[in-house]
Amino acid sequence: MDHDTFWQILDDARARAGRGADDRGAPDDPLPRTLTSLLVERLQPEEILAFADVADDVGAEAYTWPVWGAAYLIEGGCSDDGFMDFRDGLVLAGREVFTRAVAAPDSLADHPVVSGMSGDDAGWFGYESLGSLVRRAWAQSTGRDDESYYAARAAGASSSGHGNEAGPSADPSGESWDFDDEDENRRRLPRLTALFG
Repeated sequence: MDHDTFWQILDDARARAGRGADDRGAPDDPLPRTLTSLLVERLQPEEILAFADVADDVGAEAYTWPVWGAAYLIEGGCSDDGFMDFRDGLVLAGREVFTRAVAAPDSLADHPVVSGMSGDDAGWFGYESLGSLVRRAWAQSTGRDDESYYAARAAGASSSGHGNEAGPSADPSGESWDFDDEDENRRRLPRLTALFG
């Protein structure tokens, strides 16, 4: 599966989910179940595994210090696991938001859920976890259990050279800084610092 197909499926799921497609904090969040259903409808089990591989690749593109700095401000702190959830939410935000945020993380200040999180809005931008969502779709499609899914992913990884959904093991790319340094945050992420600093 190529990246264009991956993003088309995701954007189709977002369109089908309609209003509420951006807020992972809503109790009736429509996007996860819509994407799961769309994967089962459109893809064969091996294609769902390929979707998982591309999701890993796409998430790795956002594994940068500047994106982590943005996540730290937005979330009020951000652990390794929290950053994985944030990147999954960034993928679910769609290709346009994702691409813009990876290039310029401060652009997330324009996102309605992110800006709402700076006030009294109970929204959430992250998602826990895209890998689980894809695993559910594969299980629905095949009728097989989680152990079989992980075995199929491992077999695919060894033949294709893809990693697994655990995430990158190296340090994030880009220049790091102390995310608790408000002056540095203001210099690097001025709009998000104004919202959350």
